[in-house]
Amino acid sequence: MTDIVNDINVSYKIYGNKNGQSVVFLHGWGQNIAMMEPLANSFKNDYNLVIIDLPGFGESDEPNYAWSLEDYVEFLHTFFKRYNIKKPILVGHSFGGKLALLYASKYDVLKLVVLASPFKKEITKLSLKTKVLKNLKKIKFLNKFENFAKKHIGSTDYRNASPIMREILTMHVNTDITENIKKINCPTLIIWGTNDEAVPYVRAHELESLILNAGVVTYDGCTHYAYLERLGQTISVLKSFFNSKE
Repeated sequence: MTDIVNDINVSYKIYGNKNGQSVVFLHGWGQNIAMMEPLANSFKNDYNLVIIDLPGFGESDEPNYAWSLEDYVEFLHTFFKRYNIKKPILVGHSFGGKLALLYASKYDVLKLVVLASPFKKEITKLSLKTKVLKNLKKIKFLNKFENFAKKHIGSTDYRNASPIMREILTMHVNTDITENIKKINCPTLIIWGTNDEAVPYVRAHELESLILNAGVVTYDGCTHYAYLERLGQTISVLKSFFNSKE
């Protein structure tokens, strides 16, 4: 489905139990809806699921100017109001998780799930696409997704991105949201792999210390894509978290 939100033609999916609690899945940089579907699909019987191609990715148009993280958050808020998505559960990976953290610091969120999400400047030597493909080759369960990943990951990596997306990427990488995160008061689940080369594992516990009601689930030996590497475990952990009364 597509719609025009904040002057941007946006691709999205809303499916599952229309009467259930809304769960919004936000993908990482250079990704799209397809990379969150393996996780989201397990919840379609009980929850109203929302997956968005963030502006500049997938089938969504690029912003008309270089959006800040705040611009992306306001885009999400407009989208949620249009589709009557109130107090959602947010699940974000990497860049999407950073947006989820910032959103939860400003607006009502029922629960928050952060999958290896940066919140301050990280120095990396390899491009996102190179890192991901390198990791997929190493992981027995995920190497079958290598061809898929070549099509769906890193399509707007810095070297291939338009000038606007390069500027957005630079702002994203250099934006520290530590002070914003301290304002989050919803229950927060943090999932991280100990072998994450994009955002180091130490950030998981730093993030936990900034949020009043947060806990870390550690995936030993997993990378930046830990949520897919242990998909079954991630689904089980999320089901327990979603159903908890805290």
